Amino acid sequence: MIAGIVTVILLLAFLGGTAWAFSAKRKPEFDAAARLPLEDQNENLP
Repeated sequence: MIAGIVTVILLLAFLGGTAWAFSAKRKPEFDAAARLPLEDQNENLP
């Protein structure tokens, strides 16, 4: 019985995290993070 409850809780947490990651509000932050490897490293040096 407890294992079933834990499974449901973990499934809901997974679905919530997936919805959070793919929400439209997060897109600008993920786009900026995706461009980080392509930026010139010398721009950040003092």
